[in-house]
Amino acid sequence: MATMPSIDEWLREAKQDPGFRNCGMYLVHNGTVRETPKAKARGIETDGVAAGEKVGGMHFDYDEQRVQAAVEEARALPGIEYVRVWLNRGELELGDDIMLVLIGGDIRPRVIDALQLLVGTIKNECVSEVERPA
Repeated sequence: MATMPSIDEWLREAKQDPGFRNCGMYLVHNGTVRETPKAKARGIETDGVAAGEKVGGMHFDYDEQRVQAAVEEARALPGIEYVRVWLNRGELELGDDIMLVLIGGDIRPRVIDALQLLVGTIKNECVSEVERPA
């Protein structure tokens, strides 16, 4: 398990990037391990914890090349000037940080859409999350 970087430091660095002059908004996503299983929260069947049980932790891993491709896709979206992603790895406990995503862009709708697309792509195509029961 890694230590999550500082959001404040990331924002300071983003505002030093040449693209900051075109950024009217930055959004941050900080995903954490929750007690509610994915089967209940999303209403989908999983290989992890059943809907009526509680999560005690998870094993988390990711494909670096797929994540990098998702980041590049987000950077290419209209109005998006800055994208940065950090992902944890290994055995995680409740409350541990899973991911940190920072996106900067020109206007709110574009930044919100880019964040939603990137986080969705990472969660659906790039990572492996295996919940374990409490």
